Amino acid sequence: MEIITLEFDWLEALGLFGAFLTAITFIPQVIKAWQTKSVGDLSLWMIMIVVTSGVVWLIYGIGNGLLPVIIANSAVLVMVLVLLYFKLTFKK
Repeated sequence: MEIITLEFDWLEALGLFGAFLTAITFIPQVIKAWQTKSVGDLSLWMIMIVVTSGVVWLIYGIGNGLLPVIIANSAVLVMVLVLLYFKLTFKK
């Protein structure tokens, strides 16, 4: 019978905590934009840069099997794409 031991990897835990923090970055902005139906102050350029950055980081994370990078950038991409949708659909 094999004994299963669990080792705690502090570096991996730190990466996952960083991924969590990155993932929630845009939540307040998405909520505010949804509530106010206003995104006039958001720069389209900023949104496009974040989309591009998220895609590049996601490809990098997948290619290297880096779960924290994959989690963080997947969440950021979803939220920034929601902001882009709001930017393109909400009336000024």
